[in-house]
Amino acid sequence: MTASGLPPRPDWVRAVNDGRVDPLVEDAVAPFRRDTLLDQARVQTGLADFGADDFLEPLDLLLADLEAHARLTRVGRWQTHRYLLRLLRQRLLVAEYVKRDPGVRDERIEEPLFVVGAPRTGTSILHALLAQDPAHRVPEGWELLLPVPPPSPDPEVFAADPRIAVADAELRVFDRVSGALDAIHVYGARLPKECLSAQSFAFRSQEFPARYHVPNYTAWLLGCDMGPAYEYHKTVLQILQRGFPRGRRWVLKSPAHLHTLPDLLRTYPDARIAVTHRDPITVLGSVSSLIATLRWVHSDDVGFAAIGKYHEDLYAGDLDRLVDFDASGQSTAMVHGQYADFLRAPLDTVRAMYEGLGMTLAPAAEERMRTYLAGRPKDKHGVHSYSFDDLGLDRAHADARFDRYRTHFAVPRATQ
Repeated sequence: MTASGLPPRPDWVRAVNDGRVDPLVEDAVAPFRRDTLLDQARVQTGLADFGADDFLEPLDLLLADLEAHARLTRVGRWQTHRYLLRLLRQRLLVAEYVKRDPGVRDERIEEPLFVVGAPRTGTSILHALLAQDPAHRVPEGWELLLPVPPPSPDPEVFAADPRIAVADAELRVFDRVSGALDAIHVYGARLPKECLSAQSFAFRSQEFPARYHVPNYTAWLLGCDMGPAYEYHKTVLQILQRGFPRGRRWVLKSPAHLHTLPDLLRTYPDARIAVTHRDPITVLGSVSSLIATLRWVHSDDVGFAAIGKYHEDLYAGDLDRLVDFDASGQSTAMVHGQYADFLRAPLDTVRAMYEGLGMTLAPAAEERMRTYLAGRPKDKHGVHSYSFDDLGLDRAHADARFDRYRTHFAVPRATQ
């Protein structure tokens, strides 16, 4: 471990960042300029129409913060240029696809199921278990990164799509650069993916603060209208659904939806919501470790205390609003599960969630879930070590901020 508590990077990454190896990549030193990036995306696709221009304001804020505050390494700048250009190319391709096939707008996204809850509360394992149900459609990493053209409904053609390798190279680079991300969260093209990646095309997404220290963009994001992000999210699902038989329910997941439940329900008024719960004191240590590692992929300047404080404030507000939302009775299609119950009896917990949402867990789906759990040994990719005490926060103050949430949802208090 380094002095900061983060793992040492692989030798090849240090060699590039130190200037000992010249990767001959102009993007490693090129400035982030909006017009240059837009022109590059146009040239690479041969297209010109990005659709609505409501993405330009957040893009400008993001680019300014990347230059002024993110303190990117050479590898980090190179990765970020590639990331931004992928988002812009896909905007062009989406706009072109909708023009050529306007009927895609008539695709109905019926009663989607959203898994929400603070990070590190069991959302990923619940999402993965729900993906085992043949009645569900869970977007894979490559679909959310590269949705155009729609994937083939033929399983063999779907599995052989050349975009899988392209997306996998982008997603696997996080562990390659950090040397330790897999022990916290595994990313891959054929794995279920958080659907906030679909909102990133609108440049209104928590994906950016997760990767970079971008304070002005983040402040804007937390107060902006998320309607355009959810509309883009819906467009991506409509494209991915095009040509597939009807009847399968979309199952989506992201802790970021906690902050924007009203926006989500305006776009998907018939949505069903499954919320996972865990003591926020434990969550803060775990999620801050994850975010620090993601930022370590891009920057040498990673501040645990600032990351921890940001998430304490974010989730104190989000979880209070969740209490208000639940107490108001605004949504009857919402169920809750405790992280401790997932550890003790995962299938019983999932079964109870199905029943609470008026859904049927078929025996074949339950058996597939059982098989998935049996093939997923704990700590397969290493041990994730984290502690609230790493954050330099006042434990008593932070603990008190979550008392109302713990009481309302009967969340067990962390033992340490």
